[in-house]
Amino acid sequence: MNLKRRNFIQLSTLAAGSAVTTGFTSVRNAGEISTEKPEILHSMVQGVVPISSEERKERLSRAQRLMIQNRIRALIIEAGTSLEYFTGISWWPSERTMVAVIPASGEIVYICPGFEEARFRELITIGKKVYIWQEDESPYEQIIRALIDSDISSGRIGIEEQLRFFIFDGIRKAGPTMEYVSGDPVTVPCRMIKSAAELALMQKATDITVAAMKLGISNLKEGISPGEISSIINKAHAQMGARPDFALILFGVSSALPHGSVKPQSLKKGDIVLMDCGCKVEGYCSDITRTIVFGAEPNPRQLEIWNLEQKSQAAGFAAARIGIPCEQVDTAARKIITDAGFGPGYKLPGLPHRTGHGIGMDGHEWGNMVKGNQQPLKAGMCFSIEPTIAIPGEFGVRLEDCVYMTEEGPKWFSQPAISIDKPFA
Repeated sequence: MNLKRRNFIQLSTLAAGSAVTTGFTSVRNAGEISTEKPEILHSMVQGVVPISSEERKERLSRAQRLMIQNRIRALIIEAGTSLEYFTGISWWPSERTMVAVIPASGEIVYICPGFEEARFRELITIGKKVYIWQEDESPYEQIIRALIDSDISSGRIGIEEQLRFFIFDGIRKAGPTMEYVSGDPVTVPCRMIKSAAELALMQKATDITVAAMKLGISNLKEGISPGEISSIINKAHAQMGARPDFALILFGVSSALPHGSVKPQSLKKGDIVLMDCGCKVEGYCSDITRTIVFGAEPNPRQLEIWNLEQKSQAAGFAAARIGIPCEQVDTAARKIITDAGFGPGYKLPGLPHRTGHGIGMDGHEWGNMVKGNQQPLKAGMCFSIEPTIAIPGEFGVRLEDCVYMTEEGPKWFSQPAISIDKPFA
């Protein structure tokens, strides 16, 4: 059996074996079972394998190959997910500059505030050279010194996209002989294609979010607020060993606003409930949305729109094939909605945003399923399929599940909803 196939089989086994029972039976009786004492949740992260130093070293080697191909002599990254991706170091991006410099040839080096040096060195597993700067010194001069020590005094320097402007401005003033360019040709190809280890962490995060959302649904009751359900889901994420990321809960008319409303909401029988939730496991994200009707049979309008949304999501999934442009996933999902008389384009009522976004260490990454994106789908790419149908003044329906691409096509991290009253397979 080849390595890729074995890894995907392991992922499927992991997903099947990690379900958590929360007492959830169906949406229509959620109001009745919500008064029961919630089941005690247990950790779901036993046996989770973090990204190894060996894999991070392979990432750095790939980045250096891409730098050579793109005539970039060094890449500068600061605190954020790209720093963690390449080095394993998680660092708060304060006003005090801390960056890593990856030369096209040689070892990665770091520039760090002097009083943080001891703590910073505790985190280093790759590379060993640290340039420190004191409070009355310029960190940018130390960055240029690090480049010169790597035999780089001119040429193209890649700037990672999350590096803040004040740091970039200081670097270019301290090193005016350099040419500063986007680091995307290096970081994007590296981070867009996920390894088996990354996929396993995303699968685990997904499994935990499914369990947390089931618990959230079982606690729905008349008069409850979105914030109370959000708190239940976030607490469940933490109890199961994940880092809570977000839990957007919308009721009734507010569900027509994809990212929510500031207006107070209180749950009533017959309301649409839209739940968009995610967590992180070892730095890797999940993202799932479900839409249900609380405490009553869905009315014909709710059922019609929910079924249309389900059909649209399935069309996006069916369109995802190796080699096709990302935009075709959006085209296929959107066509179902516009053929039903909504839209066209982003016009409301209809689908007001792209069909999907890339996902990995950040909840939204490169590889958007949107008109104009000609990026071909490749094995290892991960993205959401979530063609919202928003009807202002009435309600909105969104079904969101994420997929990872294989040579045989897309595979779901979470199985899509079966029906409006069976949100989880």
